[in-house]
Amino acid sequence: MKTRISFAAMAAALLVVTPALAADLVFASWGGTTQDAQKAAWAGKFADTSGDKVLQDGPTDYGKIKAMVEAGKPTWDVVDVEGDYAVQAGQKGLLEKLDFSLIDKSKLDPRFVTDYSVGSFYYSFVIGCNKDAVKACPKTWADLFDTAKFPGKRAFYKWSAPGVIEAALLADGVPANKLYPLDLERAFKKLDTIKKDIVWWSGGAQSQQLLASAETPFGSFWNGRLTALEKTGVKVETSWDGNITAADSLVVPKGVTDLKAAMQFIAVATSAQGQADFASATGYAPTNLGAPALMDPAVAKTLPDRQTAMQVNADMNYWAAHRDAISDRWYAWQSK
Repeated sequence: MKTRISFAAMAAALLVVTPALAADLVFASWGGTTQDAQKAAWAGKFADTSGDKVLQDGPTDYGKIKAMVEAGKPTWDVVDVEGDYAVQAGQKGLLEKLDFSLIDKSKLDPRFVTDYSVGSFYYSFVIGCNKDAVKACPKTWADLFDTAKFPGKRAFYKWSAPGVIEAALLADGVPANKLYPLDLERAFKKLDTIKKDIVWWSGGAQSQQLLASAETPFGSFWNGRLTALEKTGVKVETSWDGNITAADSLVVPKGVTDLKAAMQFIAVATSAQGQADFASATGYAPTNLGAPALMDPAVAKTLPDRQTAMQVNADMNYWAAHRDAISDRWYAWQSK
């Protein structure tokens, strides 16, 4: 899946965008298999209906979005971003309001719809285990934090984002419906108990390598990466107990040249067929509620949207309001 970049690194990164012709639309995302699937599922269909080409760029860079908007010359027309960033950026005036006369939101999961963004896809942080590497696999977040019962290194997502803090609180006994506002003191105290046993992964490919090699025989992973790894022959056990959902969103930077084309691209990307094709290729859940009916039932039943009985929804609005403060504390704790 995508590779996340620390906010400081993103702000400093310099990216070269392929020059676009007047009729070209530039779509920016995280690269790798995620963007490959987005290109295959969405770009061709958009070109067929509009006659416009879609140029690919990335990785997504929040500092670059801000700089482009402030300069009044966005070179990205549509961008795949994290859901909490989408909420925050809309509030800060960095994004165009979406035109819902062109984008049909009636079938979209309302959890991932704002005036400025719609869900690109959603995924779950789940507990993954290499069955060949251990005698027993952790089933719950409490198990994953129990180094006596499950000794060894465990993998966790490196960047400040929804997922790890929630997992720590759930492991410490906080009920799922009492997670917010996040008790950071309690979360970091719990994380301290396993800090020396954590191996951090910064992108999906790295997380797969850690599990496949058994450098970390278990840990917290994006569900789609475990699905893909299992297809390579690795004996993966996935526990959906307490799976923590988070979402990516599609946004349009403020001031793009062809606003209508950007809206039409998002309309294609969030259509039932566009979402079904992307979900089938990646193992991540569609945000169009009509998409599962267009998918192979055997594939559809493995996606996060079928795991709601044991699901915890990360609060994107809470993270949008507190992402900067949480980020500062997160990286300071990691560096100690």
